[in-house]
Amino acid sequence: MFTGHNVLLVSSIRWPLTAKVALAFLRHGCKVEAVCPRDHPLSFVSGVSKIYPYHGLDSLTSLYAAITSARPDLVIPCDDSVVWQLHELHRTKPELRPLLERSLGAAAGYETVACRAKLMEIARELHIRAPQTIEIKDRADLRAWFSEPNQSTNSGVLKLDWTCGGAGVQIAHSLAEAEQGLALLHRPATVMTALGRWLLIHDALAYWKWKNHKQPVVTLQQFVVGRPANAMLACREGKVLGMVTVEVLCAQSKTGTALVVRQIDNDEIRRAAEQLAARLHLSGFHGLDFMIEDATGNAYLIELNPRLTQLGHLQTAAQGDLVGILCGASHEVPPAHNKTFIREETIAFFPEAIFSSPNPRYLDTSYIDVPWEEPKLVIELMRRDWRDRGLLARLYRAVRPPKKTAVVFSGVAAAGARRVEEPASVPGRG
Repeated sequence: MFTGHNVLLVSSIRWPLTAKVALAFLRHGCKVEAVCPRDHPLSFVSGVSKIYPYHGLDSLTSLYAAITSARPDLVIPCDDSVVWQLHELHRTKPELRPLLERSLGAAAGYETVACRAKLMEIARELHIRAPQTIEIKDRADLRAWFSEPNQSTNSGVLKLDWTCGGAGVQIAHSLAEAEQGLALLHRPATVMTALGRWLLIHDALAYWKWKNHKQPVVTLQQFVVGRPANAMLACREGKVLGMVTVEVLCAQSKTGTALVVRQIDNDEIRRAAEQLAARLHLSGFHGLDFMIEDATGNAYLIELNPRLTQLGHLQTAAQGDLVGILCGASHEVPPAHNKTFIREETIAFFPEAIFSSPNPRYLDTSYIDVPWEEPKLVIELMRRDWRDRGLLARLYRAVRPPKKTAVVFSGVAAAGARRVEEPASVPGRG
């Protein structure tokens, strides 16, 4: 049984959220170790006991070695690619299966969480509201979709399996755009692309993903006109122990990572989360993405992220943080008595919102999740974007500068959603 004493965080890319979650586990009295590339933000968290290398040329072996050495009670994947590697270890290393199922959930659900089309089938079976989704094999499938009377005037969203963070997603407003997007998503991966990702952004799994590249599975999902919403769940054996739900106010792009969010309660999202967790017998942390339709306020499930998201470390007034909820599920770890609760309705994620938000007014009224307890980490996160630090990376960005596409989603809170209010018994921020 998970005791909460020994946690292994696994991250293949340099997302700041991993360091913030490490601090949350430390706050709840856990021993924290990590597997990550060099120069990762986790290196600047003073309480992490040990960091194991994630070797780019043999990443799966290095992950297996770290797990067997650390002997954790729980493995926490921090990005999707890590989840796929853990699924592979579950298949090939029987001795790890109890740990991995305790960390991720029942193995019977692994195929579903890795395949967007299968997830949508499960949603329909459970009568969860979701947009129509089909698998696209060639242009003929696209032409058939857009020729339907109810589709010809609508947009569609092309999605490539085994991608995350908005990558591998193309919004198409016409058949021509859809055909162009499909060609882009079907473009074969090359060893040079993998080498470039390894050298430029220290993607520890770039070579493994190229080596294990499969025929790309592309789905086309009916476009929902509305605003994104995200939920993160802490689960154990199919039961939702706690969840945080937010509406996205500002994101890096129309399909990208959230920068500023608003806390909400939404009964439809909660019911969907509970149904999926029970059906897939989920354990650990999982994220759900929704679109809240402008015209109706209905919440449409569009995606499941089988790993940690940006919401797990937040000390919400209603329940504390999801890390603490998961740690306390065994009744063996007392909750941390931290009086710093988030009173603000809106939350801006540090440092991304500082550098990327096109609407600074959000920062004036939002809680900004700066990890002040780790000054070295704050300084590290405020430095030049890590993708621009190396000489090769700077040369690449000079030739292909990043697109400044951060967007603000307009509209009032959805019908059925309400602002999260702080209970009167919760102390103020310290």
